[in-house]
Amino acid sequence: MQKKYQTGLMWFRRDLRLQDNAALHHALKSCRQVFCVFVFDSEILDVLPTADRRVEFIRESLIELDAELRAMGQLHRISDAGLIVVHAKARDALPRLAGQLNANAVFSNHDYEPQAAARDAEIQAGLEMAGIGFHSFKDQVIFERSELLTLVGKPYSVFTPYKNAWLKKVDDFYLKPYAVDPYAGALAERPVAHKAGVPELEAIGFTKTNLHALKIPTGASGGKRLFEDFLERIQDYQKTRDFPAVKGPSYLGVHLRFGTVSIRRLAAAAWEQQKIGDDGAAIWLSELIWRDFYAQILSNFPHVTQKAFKPDYDLIDWEKGQNAKALFEAWCEGRTGYPLVDAAMAQINQTGYMHNRLRMVVASFLVKDLGLDWRWGEAYFAEKLNDFELASNNGGWQWAASSGCDAQPYFRIFNPVSQSEKFDAQGKFIRKYLPALEKMSAKALHSPWLATPIELAAAGVELGKTYPRPIVKHDEARALTLTRYAVVKKTA
Repeated sequence: MQKKYQTGLMWFRRDLRLQDNAALHHALKSCRQVFCVFVFDSEILDVLPTADRRVEFIRESLIELDAELRAMGQLHRISDAGLIVVHAKARDALPRLAGQLNANAVFSNHDYEPQAAARDAEIQAGLEMAGIGFHSFKDQVIFERSELLTLVGKPYSVFTPYKNAWLKKVDDFYLKPYAVDPYAGALAERPVAHKAGVPELEAIGFTKTNLHALKIPTGASGGKRLFEDFLERIQDYQKTRDFPAVKGPSYLGVHLRFGTVSIRRLAAAAWEQQKIGDDGAAIWLSELIWRDFYAQILSNFPHVTQKAFKPDYDLIDWEKGQNAKALFEAWCEGRTGYPLVDAAMAQINQTGYMHNRLRMVVASFLVKDLGLDWRWGEAYFAEKLNDFELASNNGGWQWAASSGCDAQPYFRIFNPVSQSEKFDAQGKFIRKYLPALEKMSAKALHSPWLATPIELAAAGVELGKTYPRPIVKHDEARALTLTRYAVVKKTA
């Protein structure tokens, strides 16, 4: 088969796997030889803390990717088809490397985040000026941008109609994997100047985290193990997903974020299961569709990264000044006096993960109990979450704040105590992350300030010292929130 290009450059980004990789598939099919590169983009890295689990997760996944590339190349008698790894500004490094390798085209998968899209447009323009093609493909969602539109040709802003359209359109074509193995003979051997491989964390300005202590599996093999484990219990997902002390979720968030699993593989498995009446698979597939939904919201309504989806919600007068800062610090550090909220914040601070039910609880608490701007919480999650995705994080926070598309009504305000009693009734999750409350009874654990002095003494708890008193009273905060939201009442 005649190939369009002599030399191609495959740019890995948030797609750190070989199998079912759209851009890699097209690069290998289109080029006689393909070099593979990953760029530790200094423009992104320089604003991160020096101990960042996500950077370590990427590095560990790159080590596996490099080994898999070399093994795949050896099957075709290519001695070193390993990964070229660069630490620099991507907007400078990619065109320079493409020129050094005499590449005729660069291949990558779409990144929908505004800053990434602007960077890619700049790189594409520079490459094309040099006579080098730039080809990008859909890989991290099933349907993107304007692939699903309403009957009047506009993007969806309500989830249920979007989900119905998604389910109506999806078929084997959209879920079909991209073959890579048959075309792997086009992999190119790394040039001598680029054989250094994956650098140590210290070489790019980072230090090790507790990633390994947390036993977070990395790479495509780690994603595969997690997914196989989840498939064995997916039928129970609708029963277990809301309880943070129960092994209910898939725990695949970070793998979806960095593309060490294929969204097509996950969606296809859930789609097949739900077709035969698996309720758990149907609910989990809905979660994947929510992810597509928020991705197309970001693409079609980019103002959400700075402003409320519903403009009137930017008229809300949030708490300000030193008191607001103190409340925010207490929330960040898990010192609110509400055990489920504090345990959830301890979980994210210690592990970079937070159970989805708890994400809703702590977001509601920040916005509607403390009266703080949702963007503060969004930014904190962006810094802490291993699986941070701009679209889903923004969508989730705007949902909680009632400012987003298809968000919860402004008057729906989670009660942190009743949420605790319902979803962690025995306090197993709370005790794991708040050892100061370990000896409290299940009944008293959810609202320690209501416990008797005898109960507190027996549990070794001294309010205000070993565990904080509530920083707000929920009933009073709820009433204040309803007043605060009155400015948008007419649009609700």
